[in-house]
Amino acid sequence: MKYEWVIFDADETLFHFDAFAGLKCLFANYQVDFTHDDFEFYQRTNKPLWLEYQNGEISAEYLQVTRFNFWADKLGVEAKTLNQGFLQAMADICQTLPGARRLLELLETRAKLCIITNGFTALQQIRLERTDLSHFFEHVIISEQVGCAKPDVRIFEHALALMGNPDKQKVLMVGDTLSSDIQGGVNAGLDTCWINHAGDKEQDTVGATYQVACLTSLYQLLK
Repeated sequence: MKYEWVIFDADETLFHFDAFAGLKCLFANYQVDFTHDDFEFYQRTNKPLWLEYQNGEISAEYLQVTRFNFWADKLGVEAKTLNQGFLQAMADICQTLPGARRLLELLETRAKLCIITNGFTALQQIRLERTDLSHFFEHVIISEQVGCAKPDVRIFEHALALMGNPDKQKVLMVGDTLSSDIQGGVNAGLDTCWINHAGDKEQDTVGATYQVACLTSLYQLLK
């Protein structure tokens, strides 16, 4: 195999991330029937905050609290408490994407594996433990801990330093999001593989080295 290191994103690359289901679980604890309309309203706040976080304009803590301010006021509960409940709910319903474990099993004897995620510490550590995936990875780099998020080149530089500064031509970044995973890999001078779950519905505007539709296809590409 060409690559000595493969860096993975986490959400929707290795793990299914069903935010709507997690929010329904969270608000059921407060006797709220959280609807799709509620989710769309939540996303109108949440999505711009994520973009600001990726751009280094706000902190992880600010994002996590601010996205729940509306519901905190409505329910008389601290936004921080709602965020903690949401992360716990997401941990409770976590599932790996089809083919994720098998891919890691096949790759672990051929390359060293790493995760760089913009997700939050509380959720990442629990998911890796509950799915028994922790042992596959040499390093798990979490933006909340590093202080910058993909696509900022600094988080990749941090990861590469932990990896012993390998030849960048032998490192592959794999992720599902063009604006963070693939752009970040490009910024760092790495080859990239975009997992395009949407198929022809979304166009590569960044310039990934490879494009696949699923994790099984990724193994066929790398073997």
